[in-house]
Amino acid sequence: MTDGPPPPKLLSVVIPVYNERDTWREVLARVQAADIAPLKLQIVLVDDRSTDGTREQLAELCAAAPAPAVKVLFHEENRGKGAAVRTAFSEADGDLVVVQDADLEYDPRDYPILLAPLVSGEADVVYGSRFMARKRKGNWANYVANRVLTELSNLMTGLRLTDMESCYKAFRRDVLRRLQTEQDRFGFEPEITAKVARLGVRIAERPISYEARRLTEGKKIGLADGVNAVWCILKYNWPIWAFGRASHPGR
Repeated sequence: MTDGPPPPKLLSVVIPVYNERDTWREVLARVQAADIAPLKLQIVLVDDRSTDGTREQLAELCAAAPAPAVKVLFHEENRGKGAAVRTAFSEADGDLVVVQDADLEYDPRDYPILLAPLVSGEADVVYGSRFMARKRKGNWANYVANRVLTELSNLMTGLRLTDMESCYKAFRRDVLRRLQTEQDRFGFEPEITAKVARLGVRIAERPISYEARRLTEGKKIGLADGVNAVWCILKYNWPIWAFGRASHPGR
């Protein structure tokens, strides 16, 4: 008999890509250089119909016969980050799965911190928090918006997260198999948070570094996405706020 699931052996890093011709190669190199021992690495990139040359660059990567541990997939139309992540999840083979943006805001050198609770068996899902670190870099308005959305999400789910909107979310594969998402854009973040909360699995947060970029540098989240996030928080938590908050063991 065993005391729990076998130790994880493979990490899948899923990378949604849209118009990141100047950054995706550096992100790929950083992911490949990250210290994840003793785990093996799989990378799944999904191009969401880029129009700035990124798609052609990724096609060249495929033509150059990338390592078997690198999968590159292409959407035939632009569908949004949530859709790209969903496609990548379906192709990820790892025991553990991490979402990685294709810009340079999040640093793969934080993987050891992010993955430790999963590898040790302490948690089933880990969020990387930009706001647990002592030093925060980024736009003040975005910081306030993220905190407001996180607190609203916490109010609905009963969780105690500090950064619901974080890109860095790591999952045990068996948890992902129990989740079905439908949001195609940035509503993916509050949606998957609500659905993870309902599972009653163990959720941990760990501090991560963060280098925010501006709209002029390619930042893609705007006011409309914030409004949609509020709607998604209400939509995917409606049985809780309508009929009373459910309990979530393990936190």
